[in-house]
Amino acid sequence: MDSTPKTSHPPATAERPSPLTLPVVLVGVVLVAMSISGTAVALPGIGRELDTSGSPLNWVVAGYNLAFAAMTLIAGSAADRIGRRRVFIASTLVFAAGFLATALSPSIILIDLARIVSGAGGAGIMAAGGAILASSYDGAARNRAFALMGTMAGIGIAVGPTLSGLLIDITGWRGSFAVFTVVSLLAALGATRARESRAAERGPVDWAGSALFVASLSLLMFALLEAPELGWLHPGILITGIAGLAALVAFVLVQRRSPAPVLAPELVANRGFMGWSLATLTTSIGFLGVLVFLPTYLQTAAGLSPSSAGVAMLLLTAPVLVVPMLAVTLVNKGVSARLLITIALVLVVAGNLWLMALEADNAVAAVAVPLVLIGVGMGASFGIADGQAMALVPADAAGTAAGFLNTLRGAAEALVIAAFSASLVGILAAELGDPTRAAAVGAGRLTSGAEAEELAAFTGSWQLTQLGVGLLCLVLSVTVVALIRGRAASSRTAT
Repeated sequence: MDSTPKTSHPPATAERPSPLTLPVVLVGVVLVAMSISGTAVALPGIGRELDTSGSPLNWVVAGYNLAFAAMTLIAGSAADRIGRRRVFIASTLVFAAGFLATALSPSIILIDLARIVSGAGGAGIMAAGGAILASSYDGAARNRAFALMGTMAGIGIAVGPTLSGLLIDITGWRGSFAVFTVVSLLAALGATRARESRAAERGPVDWAGSALFVASLSLLMFALLEAPELGWLHPGILITGIAGLAALVAFVLVQRRSPAPVLAPELVANRGFMGWSLATLTTSIGFLGVLVFLPTYLQTAAGLSPSSAGVAMLLLTAPVLVVPMLAVTLVNKGVSARLLITIALVLVVAGNLWLMALEADNAVAAVAVPLVLIGVGMGASFGIADGQAMALVPADAAGTAAGFLNTLRGAAEALVIAAFSASLVGILAAELGDPTRAAAVGAGRLTSGAEAEELAAFTGSWQLTQLGVGLLCLVLSVTVVALIRGRAASSRTAT
């Protein structure tokens, strides 16, 4: 009996994919990535016009990330069952509707709800888009397609803040969301030319598992995002956190007994797939906290202007634009993908631990090399991790597998933003003895006459937070190497 894992690829007799297939998926990917990284630029304008701040305003970003993380796995499973093209088109239309509602909303509550709608649509775009690529291309072509997908995600993350700021200057924050609506509708139109595909065997939908997964992630994320403002021991936070954990346990139990689980057990049991999936999680953890929070430190401690801080961040984001294609080219020429991902993980761990050298004086010089290391590691992961993981799953599970990969990424992004912020503010509060003052310093506002004390505390909180991130990435990296090398050893034994 052949124990080699089945790969996800189109049948040899399948018709050639439409020339629009890859471009349309890539447009969807870059829209989703830009919305993740660029929306924060619109927050000041939204806050001024609608006279809002604090938690309601923060949910404009957090609600999108939460919905994206919660719905990606479900969208991938749905794509396998009802059709990958169908789910991609429907998701793009939902994504566009959320942006249009955001542009027209008269209140912050409606904007928060609209952003949740867009996040759900973005989840479907990523999950169904990955499944379309996996079912349309094979071999080196599939590797290139997933590398381009990673490159476009990197481009979206890198240019999102800059392009969003430019659109806001030209059209206002409402106009910037309207532009996203128009481009999304064009992507949906182009997707009608893609070939439809679905799993050969389609069972019933696991509604109980789906509901429990969404409830668990939503409750846990609410607790993480609101705790810094309400307090970790606030009764509402404790109750929400416990309820989230209970829903997570119930989800695991339901998945064990479901005839058509949202998270297929065979994916979890596939050591190689889990190893490559954890690789994407690890690099996301090491990359995103720095991407979101370092610009504030550079402006506060080093006195950089917003534009200068943005230029400095190119040290982190520029490698993500070029390294994915370099990595996949090396793999296609015979270089071991396991070796490359190991190097990438080492770079991410080293870069995050090196950032403990962050200091107010010469801040840009202090972070230059570690930012490049993290960016190169993230870029290499973008280029090869998805393709290697998808090659280890059966064709009928392509949508579920793509959904799982993007769920890990989305959940990591949401959790990293919440946890990184909570760590910075928590350590600052312990140093300064005042949570309100700590929150202001974390946002880059120093108290006149106490700048030196607050800046030292801000730097210290960054250093300790980076220590935690670096150690977490180290533990996850060791796990990844063990899983993918263990899978390789098993394959050699079987042959």
